[in-house]
Amino acid sequence: MLILMAMAVAAPVLLGVLYLIYKRTRRPWLRKTALFLGLCFGWLMLTVVVDIWAGDLTAMRFPKVFSVVFLSAGLLYLIMAVFSEAPRKAKRGTAIVAAIALAGSGIGMQLYQSHYDAVPKVETADVLYWYDPYLPDTRTVSLPEESTLHLTEDLPVLDGATALFPVYAAFAKAVYPREALESEDPLSYTVDDYDLPGVLKCTTTSGAYKRIVTGEADIIFVAAPSEQQKKAAENAGVELVYTPIGREAFVFFVNAKNPLQGLTVEQVKQIYSGKLTRWEELGVKGFGPIEAFQREEGSGSQSALLRLMGDTPLAPAPTERIVAGMGGIIEQTADYKNFKNALGYSFRFYCNEMVGNGGVRLLPLNGVEPTAEHIADGSYPQASSFFAVIRADADETVRAFVEWMTGPQGQELVEKTGYVRQAP
Repeated sequence: MLILMAMAVAAPVLLGVLYLIYKRTRRPWLRKTALFLGLCFGWLMLTVVVDIWAGDLTAMRFPKVFSVVFLSAGLLYLIMAVFSEAPRKAKRGTAIVAAIALAGSGIGMQLYQSHYDAVPKVETADVLYWYDPYLPDTRTVSLPEESTLHLTEDLPVLDGATALFPVYAAFAKAVYPREALESEDPLSYTVDDYDLPGVLKCTTTSGAYKRIVTGEADIIFVAAPSEQQKKAAENAGVELVYTPIGREAFVFFVNAKNPLQGLTVEQVKQIYSGKLTRWEELGVKGFGPIEAFQREEGSGSQSALLRLMGDTPLAPAPTERIVAGMGGIIEQTADYKNFKNALGYSFRFYCNEMVGNGGVRLLPLNGVEPTAEHIADGSYPQASSFFAVIRADADETVRAFVEWMTGPQGQELVEKTGYVRQAP
């Protein structure tokens, strides 16, 4: 906001000075320099005004704006130099056309960017904060009685998938000393690239599998591993032990305005292999092409999708182009954006409880709703176990903790959190 206020004050002054230089100087190089700087600053101000008008100040991309501004203004400056010996009318016409094109591209880019950033994401980075075990309004559940297991020293470091953080935060709250958890900063839960003290981490599925192999985590809570994650452990000479502690549904979702009533597993395969590409092919009119989002390699939900696909190859994922200064364009798998024609996937609890649906609607698969009852009785076709994973050389404290998770109190916390108990 301070930047915007400073620009609002400085803009008229700077533009006025540049205009006076342009009009009064007799040196052609100085006139062109003043014109060049004026166009750059004017274009930047235009992008800010458009963002303010669109009501989305957080959508501004200053590095991208500067790179595009100076590239475009530099081309305009070159055009002016080339036509420096041309008649005044020709130069004036060239300048007007270039200025209109530059302004139009700026307005168009900013309107699109503001629209894109206004579309809600299903996932949010702040979700872990609400499951801090001792937050005054914490969503982390507790046992009604004292835990039968208490650990006071050499506390195992816990890590895992975002969707499973609520259940292992509940385990820690039940078994660990309160002071060991109250001293932690919730913002440190996601740290995985440098060493911070603490027993609760959430570096996502891919980070957790790396940390259990390196010994930085003692127990991780994840879905079944991908083939690459299995191979990474084997290559490091680490044997991992997988203990199922609960069950969850892998779910697909659409924008809440999408009238689609459900999908079959075969239709999911056709969509994600690129054979089904438009909503009309599924009886939904007016929604255009299917924007079938995917997650990054190694995430729990991406591994679940690959298991569903089996031998059916995945089609390329939607990509998001990011201008990286003057270095070019990087393509990456786009995070799920809740466009009306989007299709995404995650795990039931994460969608329903942790994010509160985000304007999406979960779809039945093969005519079966992804409810806790249908997960427990096995009728939902994409239900599977999630695991507490330890190293084969883990100490007795770690092993005792995992055994407690599979017992009555651990399973009570699994169910109270919102997952389904692991069948005996």
